[in-house]
Formats: sequence, structure tokens, C-alpha cells
Amino acid sequence: MSTKTKQSTGGTALLVLAVLFIALVILNQALIRGLRLDLTEGELYTLSDGTVEVLEGLSEPVNLYLFYSDRAARDFAPLQTYASRVEEMLDEFERESGGMVRVEIIEPLPFSEEEDLASGYGLQAVSPGGTGDPIYFGLAGTNAVDDLEVIEFFQLDREAFLEYDLARLVYSLAHPDQPVLGLISGLPMNGGFDPAANRPTEPWVVVTQLRELFDLRTVGPDVTRIGEDVDVLMVAHPKDLPDSTLYAIDQFVMRGGRLIAFVDPHAEIEQPQQPGMGQSAAMFESRASDLNPLFRAWGFEVDPEFVVADNGTALEVRGSLNGPPVPHVGWLGLRAEELNAEDVITADLSSVNLAIAGHIAPLADTEGPAITPIARSSDQAMLMPAGRFQFLPDPVTLLEGFEPTGEIYTLAARVEGTFSSAYPDGPPEGVTAEGEHLAAMDSPANILVVADADLLADRMWVQAQNFFGQRIFSPFANNGALVINALENLTGSNALISVRSRGEFSRPFDRVEEIRRDADAQFRAQQQRLQQELEETERKLAELQTARDDDNPLILSPEQRAEIDRFREENLRIRKALRDVNRNMDRDIERLGTRLKVLNIVLVPLLVAGLALLLSGMRKRKRRSAAEVTA
Repeated sequence: MSTKTKQSTGGTALLVLAVLFIALVILNQALIRGLRLDLTEGELYTLSDGTVEVLEGLSEPVNLYLFYSDRAARDFAPLQTYASRVEEMLDEFERESGGMVRVEIIEPLPFSEEEDLASGYGLQAVSPGGTGDPIYFGLAGTNAVDDLEVIEFFQLDREAFLEYDLARLVYSLAHPDQPVLGLISGLPMNGGFDPAANRPTEPWVVVTQLRELFDLRTVGPDVTRIGEDVDVLMVAHPKDLPDSTLYAIDQFVMRGGRLIAFVDPHAEIEQPQQPGMGQSAAMFESRASDLNPLFRAWGFEVDPEFVVADNGTALEVRGSLNGPPVPHVGWLGLRAEELNAEDVITADLSSVNLAIAGHIAPLADTEGPAITPIARSSDQAMLMPAGRFQFLPDPVTLLEGFEPTGEIYTLAARVEGTFSSAYPDGPPEGVTAEGEHLAAMDSPANILVVADADLLADRMWVQAQNFFGQRIFSPFANNGALVINALENLTGSNALISVRSRGEFSRPFDRVEEIRRDADAQFRAQQQRLQQELEETERKLAELQTARDDDNPLILSPEQRAEIDRFREENLRIRKALRDVNRNMDRDIERLGTRLKVLNIVLVPLLVAGLALLLSGMRKRKRRSAAEVTA
């Protein structure tokens, strides 16, 4: 066959392939319009049921404005890829909402009105490398009453939470009223009086932050019923709660209320509760709190008798006035590796400090709830009796007899399940129920449990200073962010809470990398052999050099010349072998690429077309059967 004939045949084949592809696309559009098939790992382009429920529940339009500097980001392939995914997901939001979500994509060119608009919305501009035009890649959303919610910049490291972040923004615009947060606390979180300094104390920083985001309402320790208007109940160090309050919390959860509980086997921040109690008496008073009468009925517990001591995350403290810092195994500085990177609450956190924390564990021999840790100890931990911390011993003494068990303990967790009431037969003796008594839940609970209350205290995570009459906060840990993230997550609907992290869009070519690794191993083996032979040849040359002709030291002997010629030939042979390795690697990768192209260009459309024909045939048979029944 001549070259001209081969070219003609190849051109005809390409033309036939193009016609076939166009025909398949037209067939796809005609027969299964609106049908999408997501074949990605983790179904990246398929919205979760929770997101669909949020979108279907919209009663008023939500406007979303995606600001993306397409031209400025052309040299940044990862950003372009991520932007395409954001646009695809916004298209899905628009389609699933039935038009209630309206998406507009805007390119804010430098010095344009669109850039002024992006800046006015509070979006963040990034200048890669400090040069070039600024890049905008953020989202602004508005509702019918012009409430505003923004994502300042779509960070690449939050790709797994893209769907949640978008759903959260839409949900917030659809429910603009400030959520109600109920607070039951045995700690002076709202401020109080310091008897040692003989002066009032400021509210804790975490409370100041909560008041900015929530309608914070303090609930008394003797409450008999949690109000229906409370969206989330926060219980901090619930020490010695009466039966009426325990029953009120139980029934709140049974009604579907969201709960976040901070319990503690030894709260160092606790102050003497009895008037006139001195320092010495306070040292002997138990500082433990728990909700185990409820937790155990729900299938888990936080043991108030034991503390997690962890040498792997121990914070360094000064043991004596002039002594060097030493690790305190009861004061834990959790790092990113101890925090759940797949949970939206802790994904962006890098450090959380705890003091004398307990652990969360399911009850033995029971089919308990699903416990998902969001914060854990290291594997250099053990359980210590809480009594060892009663008198604040020297941290060095805590290391005496310290033997890590190798077990990783859960310090904070999501607890999910359908719970039964701790009071199945009705309210406890002496308590009158307000409203209907519920013996069990109708739907799964959403609660968070943290086995430490000290993390809420300012000294564990933030420095507060007065600056010309204003309090300036300088956080050195992410304790406050953990609390805010947890509450924002719980204040969403059950549908929103159910939206979990998804896989990342970018996928490594594992097979290609495997081929490269194999080829690299061969290359290095060949290279090592070459080096060994080179050393051996140099050694032989040195031996020949010692035996050279003393009368003509500059003239090589026949043996030397023969050895050098042999080395050169061997060198050329090995270099050719190295080229063959590289050529074989490229050929294997090219073959793999060809197979992938065939799969994507031909087989996938054929699969879609086959599915379309199948659905079309089923529809025709249904219509034919209906006609026969009518006849």
C-alpha cells in the first residue's frame, strides 16, 4: 500500500470516527435529555441527598455571583481545573433548585466596574508571586432582602468541602434569621467576680464571639424544659445538674434538638461554687462533670474518673520558677494529625489545646451509636486517675510510672444514632413534664461531645488585651474556631449536616506513575552497574600504570590501550541500554494514553448510546402495553 493510499485511509477513518461521535452526541441529546451519568470516583458531580433537600426546600430565589479572573489565572493549571469544577457544581445547584438558584459568572478585569463590585462584596484578591494581575476566585450570594454571604476565595485545600460550603451559603441565605443558641454552664463564661483580685471579670472571648453570630440565651441550671425556639443547646461543664434539667436536656434531644456538650473529668478553670469556700477547701472539691445518666442511655459514656495523659502531644510548661520547660502530659496541644481532616469542623484547624481531658467510648456489649472522632490523642497516651491532678503536682511527677498503652483515645466526637430516652417510663420522681413525654427519637440525633471544658477558657487559646478601651484578641490556638465551626454546622438543617466531605477532583495517574517508577528503578540499576564497572576499570588502569614503561612514561602500553578501548565499548553499550529503558518507558506510557483516549472517545459514548437505546426501548414497550390495555 502506497503512502498516499495510507494517508487517504487514515483520513477516511478519522472522518468516520468524527461522524460517529457527532451522531452519538445527537442521539444522546434526543433520547436521554437531562440524564447525567457520573462515572467519577466518589461521584464528584452528583449532589448528595442533603444538598438536594436544601435546594428543593428553597422558597425564595438566591442569587450567586462567581467572580473568577480567567485571564489572570491561565498560567495556573490547578486553579483553572478547580474553577471548572466550581462552575460545574454551581450549574448542578441551579438545575436541582428548579431555577430558585440563579448563577452569574463574572470576570473582574483590573480597574473595571466588576473588580469594584468584587471588592465591594469583600472578596479576596490574590497576586501569585507578588506580580501580575490580581486573581479573584470567590462567590457572593444574596437573597430577596439583600442579605449577603460570601466565600472570599475558593482555597484549593478545601476542595473536599466544596459542596458543603456552597450548600451552607445557600442555606444561610434561605434562613437569614440569627439562630438561637441556648447555654447551660457551670463556668463563669459570662464574666463574674475574681475574689483573688477583688474585681469583676470580663466575659470569655468565646462567649463574645458567640454573641456576634447567635442569639445567645443563658438557660438556668434548674430549667425543666428547653424552649422550642432553641436551635442548638450548648452545655458546658454540667456539674451537679438536678434531675429536672437532665430530663429537659433528654427531651430536647428526643424532639430532634441539636446538642454540643463539654464535659470534663477535672476542670481546672472551675472556681469554688460555695460562698466563702477557701482555696484549701476548693482543692479537695471534685471538679468533674458529666452527662452520663443521659449518655449511657444513648450507648456511650465519658468516664469522669480517668484523664487522658499523652506524652506525644504534651505541652511544655515551666516546672519550677527558674527551671527549664518540661512536658505536661495532662495539657495536650493537638496538631493537625490529631484532628479529623475529613470533618468540616476540624478540617482547617492546625492546633487545639486541652487541659486534663477525658475520653469518649461506646458502652461494652451494646449496639451503640456511630461515634466519629474529630479530635484524638496520639498513640503515646494512657489513662490516669483524675485524682492525680487534684493537687496540681509538678509535671515531672506525672511522668513517674507513665507507660503508653499504644491506644488512641477519642477526645471529641460526633455521635449519631436514634436514641432512646434515659427516662423511658416518664419524668423522674418529683419532676412534672411540660408537654408530651417522648420515650424515643423519630429521627437520628446530631450531637457533639467534647471531653474537656477547659478548652473554652481564654488562657488555653487566646490572649486578650485592652487597647484604648477596646479588647484586642490574639489567638495562639484554634479552640475558638472549633467551637464556632461546630455550632455553625449544628445550626444547619439535618440535610445540611448530612453533607460530608467529598473526594478531590484531581487524581494521580497511578498506572503512569507505576510505569515511571519501574523504569526509574531499571535506570538506577543500570547507572549503579556503570559506576561499579567504571571504578573497576580505573582500578585496573591504576595497576597498569604502575607497570608502565619507565623509559617512555607518556606512552600507553598495548594493555592500557586495550583496556581503555574495552571500557569505551562497554560505556557505549550501557548508554544504549539506558536509552532503550527511556524509550520503552515512553512507549508504555504512550500505549496507556492511547487506550485511555479510545476509552473516553469511543467506548464511553457507545455506553451512553447503548443506555439511551435501552431506555428508549423500555419507553416504547410501556407505551405499546398501555395502548394494548386501552384497546
